[in-house]
Amino acid sequence: MTTEALQTASPTTERDADWRDVAAVLGARAAARLRTIAAAIRPLAWVLMGAAVGCWILGQVAGWWEFTIVGLVIALTLALCALFLIGRTAYDVSLDLARTRVVVGERAIGALTLANRGTRAILPSRVVLPVGAGRGEFGIQRLAPGASAEELFAIPTQKRGVVKVGPVSVVRGDPLGLFERAHRRDDPVDLFVHPRTILFDGQSLGFLRDLEGMPATDLSRDDVSFHALLEYQPGDDLRHVHWKSTARTGTMMVRQYEETRRSHFVIGLSRSSGDYASVDDFELAISAAGSIGLRALRDSQRVDVRVQGRELASGTGKQLLDSLAAVEDSRPRDGGIADLAGVVARNMPLASVVVLLCGGRVPAEELRVACSRLPYGARVLAVVADTSTPSPALRRIGDADVVTVGTLEQLPLALQKVLA
Repeated sequence: MTTEALQTASPTTERDADWRDVAAVLGARAAARLRTIAAAIRPLAWVLMGAAVGCWILGQVAGWWEFTIVGLVIALTLALCALFLIGRTAYDVSLDLARTRVVVGERAIGALTLANRGTRAILPSRVVLPVGAGRGEFGIQRLAPGASAEELFAIPTQKRGVVKVGPVSVVRGDPLGLFERAHRRDDPVDLFVHPRTILFDGQSLGFLRDLEGMPATDLSRDDVSFHALLEYQPGDDLRHVHWKSTARTGTMMVRQYEETRRSHFVIGLSRSSGDYASVDDFELAISAAGSIGLRALRDSQRVDVRVQGRELASGTGKQLLDSLAAVEDSRPRDGGIADLAGVVARNMPLASVVVLLCGGRVPAEELRVACSRLPYGARVLAVVADTSTPSPALRRIGDADVVTVGTLEQLPLALQKVLA
């Protein structure tokens, strides 16, 4: 092909490409509009449209004018119902929860405000407010320009969790429920349903945090808390030689120290369903973890919370309870309390206090294995949640104290036994 032929064909090719782009854009807009129209048609309307077409065809083919009339009546009914979709639903919607954090069992109170900021009245509408897996519906009467309507509602919270409230949908439809047009307004709001916790005093389980740490019973060759003088041994750091004592005794003496540790409080909460006999046991373990964590935070300790698969945010009491509200049980194949203890040991080797929480289905041998995997020198406490236990029980497994509680109110008494 010559150069002139290429120059002649090039504009035509560009025009064809432009037409294809325009056709693609128009096709996409048409498809979006058809999807919008189809979304407004309820299943019953599809059935009636099919019945209207069927009656019309049967009346024309068989000559039965009765079916033709039935088809026309159905079509007229559909047309009249479709007219209810005409109109604006341009509300200004405001969703306000008085409290976005409640304790399980409390009622969350909220208000839904709809205002007409336009210059024309808005016909009656129906407002749908999704709340978790359910939804609430409110009927809004005709709103004049500048008018507003407020609806108060209460959300019962029988279960711990994070409940998504919204987004609000303004629905316009017909009395027969054949057509329905919904417009979403506002953004959803997360409602945190915290586990129930109990406050208790006097049971500080961890080391107090200060500038240098707090001395422990373990001895060290290198620290800041002086303990005694010892004779020099090969390998000792010469920086710790006590020269005055060396000159007086004629033997090289070095300083020995007590280990100091910063307060690092770790909570390991098992969420394996195989560790618990019932859902109530699992909820009791979560409540106990929240109560102990809040106590440690009030003692100004650094608190870390670990469950199977992830670490929970626990820098403040609000973060801790928000994280526990979202905890769900996992499958036994994700690992039990012993596997969780191994993860704690790998990721938090300098923990000073470790509290493990599990259910009553964990055998004593598995608890022994779990406690043996924790960092050396850390104080270990295991809390077993078993709602069938009438009173708190205390036992010793290895170097760990193990308490079994049947209710959250038994936890302070059980900790008193541990610290006695």
